[in-house]
Amino acid sequence: MKIKNTQVRVVRGDITELSVDAIVNAANNKLVMGGGVAGAIRKKGGKVIEDDVVRKGPIKIGEATYSCAGSLKAKYVIHAATMGMDFKTDEHKIRNSCRSSLEVAEELKVRSIAFPALGCGVGGFSLLASAKIMSQEVLKHLRTPSSLQEVIFCLFDQEAYEVFQKGVVTYLTHVTESLQGGPFCTVDVIIEINEGVVIIQRSNPPFGWALPGGFVDYGESLEDAVTREAKEETGLELEGIRQFHTYSQFGRDPRFHTIGTVFIAQGKGTPQAGDDAAGIKVMKVNELERFCFAFDHKQIILDYCKSKKPLS
Repeated sequence: MKIKNTQVRVVRGDITELSVDAIVNAANNKLVMGGGVAGAIRKKGGKVIEDDVVRKGPIKIGEATYSCAGSLKAKYVIHAATMGMDFKTDEHKIRNSCRSSLEVAEELKVRSIAFPALGCGVGGFSLLASAKIMSQEVLKHLRTPSSLQEVIFCLFDQEAYEVFQKGVVTYLTHVTESLQGGPFCTVDVIIEINEGVVIIQRSNPPFGWALPGGFVDYGESLEDAVTREAKEETGLELEGIRQFHTYSQFGRDPRFHTIGTVFIAQGKGTPQAGDDAAGIKVMKVNELERFCFAFDHKQIILDYCKSKKPLS
């Protein structure tokens, strides 16, 4: 399967025989190459690999470094410290060491990298869990610009290969194809100013009046997203931000299935329509019926008004 410009494959075979730029060694943090994958790499590529990398150790568990590849077909060996000398590993150690390996690969500007099942040899970690952890880190890494054109998961025996086919290919296909269609995460904000609520006139379809808001960007918190959108669309700084309610009804957005979290905040400054807004107003709530709203924003404002009424 392909993620952006990078091919992701699961193969059965001997990782020491692969003609790739870099292979990954599931290492201990002292970088001593004993049994398992490390032993196989040293045996096939020569002790020069261990001599080269031990000079760089010890490293922290979860970190990675690289060495020459000796007589292997690969150019480099990336040593990922999935455990200490107690040979114990866990999710966080595997996740961090996989991430570190990908970062080292970018530093080396390699175009192809092959991973074994990190943590599943001497560490005794679950094959399926390792496959999913590594898949998540690869997917996250490939969301950003990368020199990698191929990522290979290489398993020596049939059972491990079958588990990784399910844990990598099936899992990544579900995430990139099934979940890619949504629901999408959005934020909106009820900005209180001058005893009214700020609304904007949309310049893009769906047209109408709306609360300031938009999509949450990758890597943003909801609070960061709503602060950014409010500034872009109204020019206002937000104070006293607090969550009001989350709206998830299918059909609330005619474009996509969106789940929107609505905030309440006070506006600081003078409202000014941003580039993607055709107009802006501070609406008194008793003027609500005068405006044609996009999405479910009329209902959101009605819910807001009800929440402000004192309990009898």
